[in-house]
Amino acid sequence: MTPEAREARWSAALHVHGRRVTRQRLAVLAAVEQYPHATADDAATAVRADLPHITVQSVYVILADLTDIGLLRRIDTPHSPARYETRVGDNHHHAICTGCGRIEDVDCAVGHAPCLTPEWSPGARRMTIQIAEVLYQGLCDDCRSAAPSHH
Repeated sequence: MTPEAREARWSAALHVHGRRVTRQRLAVLAAVEQYPHATADDAATAVRADLPHITVQSVYVILADLTDIGLLRRIDTPHSPARYETRVGDNHHHAICTGCGRIEDVDCAVGHAPCLTPEWSPGARRMTIQIAEVLYQGLCDDCRSAAPSHH
C-alpha cells in the first residue's frame, strides 16, 4: 500500500471517529503501523523524524486518544512499558520472549473470539466475555539457541 493510500485510510478512520485529521495524528498512526508493538518512546522517536518539534507528551496524548477510539490497541506486558499496535478488532494474542523481549502476534488460540470460555468458580457472578487477552511467555528460537546448554 502506498503512503498516500495509508494516509487516506487513516484520514477516513479519524473522520469516522469524529477526530480532526492532523499531521501529528497521522504521523503517530504511521509510526505505530511501521513499528508494530512500539512503545510510546519508540513512536515519539519515529514521529520526530518528520515532526521534530512534537513533544513526547503530545505523542502520549495522541496514543491514548487513538486507543480510546479503537484505532490502536494498547498491549501491557510484564517488565516493559505499554506497547501499541494498529492490528485491532480481531482479539489476537501475543508471545513475548523472556530473553530478548521480542513480541510476536499469535492468532486466536481456540475457536472464535473471544477464544477462551472461562470456567466460572462456584458462586461467581458471571459476565459476558468480550475479549480474552492471552500473553504467551517463553524463549524465542534465537535466545534458546544462544543459551548455554545444560548437560
